[in-house]
Amino acid sequence: MRSFGPCFSSARGGDGAPRREPRLRVRRPQVRVGLVRALGSVQLAVTLAERWRLRGREQEGTIVMCEPPRRFGGGVTLCGEEATAGDGCAGTLSLIDQIHGSHAPLGRFAFSSSSQPLSSTCESKHCARVVSLFSSYLLTHILVIILPSLQSPPTFGFLLDIDGVLVRGHRVIPAALEAFRRLMNSQGQLRVPVVFVTNAGNSLQHSKAQELSALLGCEVDADQVILSHSPMKLFSEYHEKRMLVSGQGPVVENAQGLGFRNVVTMDELRMAFPLLDMVDLERRLKTTPLPRNDFPPIEGVLLLGEPVRWETSLQLIMDVLLSNGSPGTGLATPPYPHLPILASNMDLLWMAEAKMPRFGHGTFLLCLETIYQKVTGKELRYEGLTGKPSILTYQYAQDLIRRQAERRGWVAPIRKLYAVGDNPTSDIYGANLFHQYLQKATRGGAPELGAGGPRQQQPSASQSCISILVCTGVYNPRNPQSTEPVLGGEQPPFHGHRDLCFSPGLMEASHVVNDVNEAVQLVFREEGWASE
Repeated sequence: MRSFGPCFSSARGGDGAPRREPRLRVRRPQVRVGLVRALGSVQLAVTLAERWRLRGREQEGTIVMCEPPRRFGGGVTLCGEEATAGDGCAGTLSLIDQIHGSHAPLGRFAFSSSSQPLSSTCESKHCARVVSLFSSYLLTHILVIILPSLQSPPTFGFLLDIDGVLVRGHRVIPAALEAFRRLMNSQGQLRVPVVFVTNAGNSLQHSKAQELSALLGCEVDADQVILSHSPMKLFSEYHEKRMLVSGQGPVVENAQGLGFRNVVTMDELRMAFPLLDMVDLERRLKTTPLPRNDFPPIEGVLLLGEPVRWETSLQLIMDVLLSNGSPGTGLATPPYPHLPILASNMDLLWMAEAKMPRFGHGTFLLCLETIYQKVTGKELRYEGLTGKPSILTYQYAQDLIRRQAERRGWVAPIRKLYAVGDNPTSDIYGANLFHQYLQKATRGGAPELGAGGPRQQQPSASQSCISILVCTGVYNPRNPQSTEPVLGGEQPPFHGHRDLCFSPGLMEASHVVNDVNEAVQLVFREEGWASE
């Protein structure tokens, strides 16, 4: 951006003739204050550099001229070309505020290219802030006016895990509140795009958004939340099939929200074939019911999260797979390949209020895989795996970040993603795996990544995904039961899913910090951003 051109005010000199203001140019980034005394009059030239840096972040500046009231008529002229970077105004911008007396109150004042008076309360994004105001013995009004925070549009975004990063169970982690105070501007809006990526899946998307809004004191939209099964919206080829759904909570509503129009719950299947559920003696029938032949075959299995009764779900899923979708009949030879399975959330463990991690859906999947292998001698296969650490989930999150930036009018492409999590096996592994994928895609082609890979290879604006590990959840270096990677010794047990190749380097975070507040501060330093 070139230096501002000459600035002219409509002020007149003591003889009534129009007076030409001196030409000011900024030659290098700095903040300069000039004070010139001449024959009992004072002229103040406050120069906010055309381009100046605040903690490494370039900001827009302009020139402020102020004259004594008796010479200037009480006006202040704000001059400069394209001083607001993107507001479309060029030429002279006037700050209209009539100053009376030797002091004026500190406050906010809007400016525009029109000559209409503007109120002292500014809702516009083009809002100047009076940061200091003095009065000399010559009644010279000295104002230092800082333009609004004109940081360049963000070129980075956050992918935030929820459990163990922002909350523990139903309790918010105090550092999360501090983090969001930094992330929000004075109008309560996020300063950068943020998406919440959780492997939980037992609630509705809008319900999770409302919960986060209440806990964090920040308005969270449903399209900022990615549940473990959210990317299943992309599996449209299965949306019309009759799918057996497993999980807990509003499983039918969740499945329908993902696009699956014909679902059967575990309870519906158990009621249709009551002889299948035999583990719980209290639920066994006392009489033998008549066989049913009016139950349409099941065409696939949808695993949205860990169920309540694992033994029932494991038994009925196996019955469906071994019978090719008709559990009321028996087959001499189990079909292979079996019916398609879509699964979300591969977390072996997760952190709640308890001192030790709890079983996650990954543990349930491990049970199902082991049983199927033992019974058939073959490997259970998935048509789709969603949730962290799958590439598909990060690709889906990246797209939501892009859409969020577009809605906010941030035109700069989001080049860098910062993924903050507490679980090395899912959060860190996934972020690093996605970073590896982005790097290979940038160099001309990404590898095939199986059931957890992208549905289609699309050009990506993002060039990197930086992993940040916090110590408020599963990972805790002070806890001997932590999943902390072992350095220079025996390899730690791999808690990732069977279909993910174990690579110890992918579990090592780019940064390790105490909590999410430190993570946000770290990112702001890396990007040269200042806290509001």
